[in-house]
Amino acid sequence: MRTFRKESGLSLSELAKRAGLSKGYLSAIENEPPDGPRRPSADILLRVADVLGVRVADLLGEDDLVVPASLRTYADTEDLGQADVRMLAGIKFRGMQPQTVEAWRFVYTAIKLSTRPLTEE
Repeated sequence: MRTFRKESGLSLSELAKRAGLSKGYLSAIENEPPDGPRRPSADILLRVADVLGVRVADLLGEDDLVVPASLRTYADTEDLGQADVRMLAGIKFRGMQPQTVEAWRFVYTAIKLSTRPLTEE
């Protein structure tokens, strides 16, 4: 969780606020206590994942997503965070993924541009 939180540029306090959880509870999850790791409920994991823009499986460390070589090259070139790489790796159009670094760049740029707020001129 810490890795995704830092990639998102969120403080622990901000993540807690947005997820509707206490900072102390999230801190305990990030810093496994000596008596074993916390076992947050599915609801809590879903809330945190939603705020961070990742899958619950990502928070659980399940690495079932295959990252194509062309995406890995693009991600390394642009220094993309893990959350962005996972998001892109999950994209398919008509059952296919982009095949080249240039195609990944186009998709990523289109997504970034589509999430910017429109401004009046």
